[in-house]
Amino acid sequence: MTADDEQRALLGRRRFVRTALTGSVVVTTGLVSGSAVTSNATRADGRGARPTTPESALRELAAGNARWRTFHERNPDRTRAVRQTLVAGQRPFAVVLGCVDSRVPPELVFDQGLGDLLTVRSAGSVLDEAVLASITYGVLELGIPLIVVLGHQSCGAVTAAVHATDDGEHLPGHMQYLADQIHPAIDHSLRGTARVDAAVTANVRLVRSRLATESDLAPRITAGGLAVVGARYELTSQQVHRIP
Repeated sequence: MTADDEQRALLGRRRFVRTALTGSVVVTTGLVSGSAVTSNATRADGRGARPTTPESALRELAAGNARWRTFHERNPDRTRAVRQTLVAGQRPFAVVLGCVDSRVPPELVFDQGLGDLLTVRSAGSVLDEAVLASITYGVLELGIPLIVVLGHQSCGAVTAAVHATDDGEHLPGHMQYLADQIHPAIDHSLRGTARVDAAVTANVRLVRSRLATESDLAPRITAGGLAVVGARYELTSQQVHRIP
């Protein structure tokens, strides 16, 4: 074996180790740099550049939701070629913390496909250690520039928490944890459906605020490489709108 052959073999072994440890050389680069990936890589299906900033990620989600609610879905990133490409690693451009409600699957309401979104779902978009760790993983390890906290109209978890508070009821089993977490979002000056609807929005704001102050996320927000956004999905119109 010549010196050139040995050098090529060494480089090949190093590349294999990096890929085995991270699932993608690109992910390693993003992690080491401590910031979101900023290359001009295209989406897995070749449809232009993948979003790499909070602003471009928001634009992509808004465009996808517009397609969804007007029945012009593209159903992107689902082809055989894309599935094969994703074996080598993933580069999602947004984390969506949504509810477990079967009517609000993030990939559908934002018209995205495989490898596009890192979705984390809990009833009422409630935070716990596993949810926080999953979101942090997406930001720190995958370099994702955007977190969306997505509430929705007629949320069952929020409704249950409001009713439990009104009735002085203790929910069964682990469900009480959800009620306890949602309770601070309840406006007791309101009544009926207005109280539930306001609590949905207030709960999104509370979760968004908590994420924005997490020690692992706050520095990236300050530096402009990460944004945490609150939003609501309306079942009646299928529109996602941002919560200020």
